[in-house]
Amino acid sequence: MCAFKMPTPTNTARTAFRFALLAAVAAGLPACNAMSRVADIGSAPELTKIKDPQAQPGYQPVSLPMPTPLPTERNPNSLWRTGAKAFFKDQRAAKVGDLLTVDIQINDQAQINNQTTRSRNNTEQAGMPSLFGFEGQALQRVLPDGANAGSLLNVGSSTSNDGKGAVNRKEQITLKVAALVTQSLPNGNMVIQGRQEVRVNYEVRDLIITGVIRPEDITAQNTISYEKVAEARISYGGRGQITDVQQPRYGQQLFDIIMPF
Repeated sequence: MCAFKMPTPTNTARTAFRFALLAAVAAGLPACNAMSRVADIGSAPELTKIKDPQAQPGYQPVSLPMPTPLPTERNPNSLWRTGAKAFFKDQRAAKVGDLLTVDIQINDQAQINNQTTRSRNNTEQAGMPSLFGFEGQALQRVLPDGANAGSLLNVGSSTSNDGKGAVNRKEQITLKVAALVTQSLPNGNMVIQGRQEVRVNYEVRDLIITGVIRPEDITAQNTISYEKVAEARISYGGRGQITDVQQPRYGQQLFDIIMPF
């Protein structure tokens, strides 16, 4: 029976293998993100779809004390209707197909400064000065070229990380848009959707708003403020010649995505 001895890899081979492994890992990590960005070239970023909060991972229902329900008083001979804000008829949106005005006044400002510094030094040493007198023979069998039994392992590492980040953002949008009631939920809330397009010469400004509202939040003027719209999705942008000039060319966007450096 013959024995086969694997050749010992050289330092050059080990170094090349490590670099190849690191390159494969570095190329595989952003692969999914790069493919999604390539697919979105030339199109605006999509808004998150409205989803059922109870279906989200980690959702926990909230239980709060509720008042005792009061019976509704019926007055057949009264001219005043319970819950009405107008003497003759409530003009607010109440059913599918009704219209209401959404008042959008966004004035957000955020300023954040972060700085993180980390440093770590590690040193490990190990040896085998004596092993029942067989340390010399053991080293000759494992390492034929010879080695010092007192310094078999000496490992050191040093890590340093210095990160800084700053955010200074200010946004101000003042708009009004008419929205249409598209759905009436079982609890009485309503789903609204509104879209407005304005074209000036060869540029189109597009405003889209969707969300869920309560009938109680609608004012007597049949308007509602945007901060009272739940699951609100507001999009304000444009398309046309001016927007096209401001965007980088498709080739440049593709190069920025696939270029690893």
